[in-house]
Amino acid sequence: MPKVKTKKAAAKRFKATGTGKLKRMKAYKSHILTKKTAKRKRNLRKATITDASNVKVMKKIMPYL
Repeated sequence: MPKVKTKKAAAKRFKATGTGKLKRMKAYKSHILTKKTAKRKRNLRKATITDASNVKVMKKIMPYL
């Protein structure tokens, strides 16, 4: 069997936690920030766990993560 290549775009955006879950940063924090409240922008800074419905696909495109 040949090696499976990792999709580098995904590898840069996701990290594995100690228990094997995938961690990601939240979207909507790059521009048009004036209309967003400070609380909303503060919460967008935090990382979150990837939803379970996407994990199967993510593990396939990042086999060695």
